[in-house]
Amino acid sequence: MSLEFYLTALIVVATPGTGALYTIATGLSAGPRRSIIAAFGCTLGIVPHMAAALTGLAAVLHGSPMAFNILKLLGVAYLAYMAYGLIVSKPTTSPISEAGGGHTGTSIVTRAILINLLNPKLSLFFLAFLPQFIGATAPDALARMIEASLTFMAMTFILFGIYGLCAAGIRQHVINHPQIATWINRTFGLAFLAMATKLAMAQR
Repeated sequence: MSLEFYLTALIVVATPGTGALYTIATGLSAGPRRSIIAAFGCTLGIVPHMAAALTGLAAVLHGSPMAFNILKLLGVAYLAYMAYGLIVSKPTTSPISEAGGGHTGTSIVTRAILINLLNPKLSLFFLAFLPQFIGATAPDALARMIEASLTFMAMTFILFGIYGLCAAGIRQHVINHPQIATWINRTFGLAFLAMATKLAMAQR
């Protein structure tokens, strides 16, 4: 892959979004190991979108307003649910734990996957992103798109893991100060609500 691809992918992955926000919140509330689990879950949530782009299903999604809007509304509802759980959480609750399901590995991965899976803009993004760096007429176009997709996923996992570990590094300060945990809960809740609003306004 070209240097241009790596730089562009790095900028896209590093830009804070719902996945990064969730990983950071998990690091703050559940520690380093579970923040890595969250990063892994967010990475898995990308797989269906990349598969859709590789198989052409993203083009179908782009051409079907109903399919796009259904997936979008599901994503908005889930982000709003996460936001509500954080905003109304108890003062002593650590970030994200009240947003639906606790800190088990399964619940963390499930939430992380859903956060990325229920975002139709990701499929459209990959439909437009990958072909820019790979000629459609190249004999090895499919293999190169798969390589680019796996590279993007690896970068996502590594950067999100770094975000989560950095957040986990200040976790003790949150645990020892319930008022800080409350403030962080509200902040993350409002951030998820803002992202739900942004997704609700998204167009194909």
